[in-house]
Amino acid sequence: MIQITRYQHHAQPIITWLAINQAEIVGHINAQFEAGNKIKFLDAWVHPDWRGNGIYRKLWECRWSWIEANYEDHLVYAWCKPTSLPLLLEKGFELKEECHLVEFKIKKK
Repeated sequence: MIQITRYQHHAQPIITWLAINQAEIVGHINAQFEAGNKIKFLDAWVHPDWRGNGIYRKLWECRWSWIEANYEDHLVYAWCKPTSLPLLLEKGFELKEECHLVEFKIKKK
């Protein structure tokens, strides 16, 4: 059975929710607290062997419930992948802009 545990970082303004199966971490999701009453939803990860079991949604729901209960009048925002966008839109987030990942490998001259 998956348990969700909230972890408060001490050196950074970040909170992490961990999905744990027995003693193994099988997923995580983060929130970063910024000046001006802003909260940035950061990365999420689920172990490949555990994907497709609703762990991402469970992590997301735990984070969302806690944020809603504790941070009235804060602006919450996120950069997300296309696979995460439907959940954010379902929760009432508004699509403001799109972003693309680009990369370039430097080769030895």
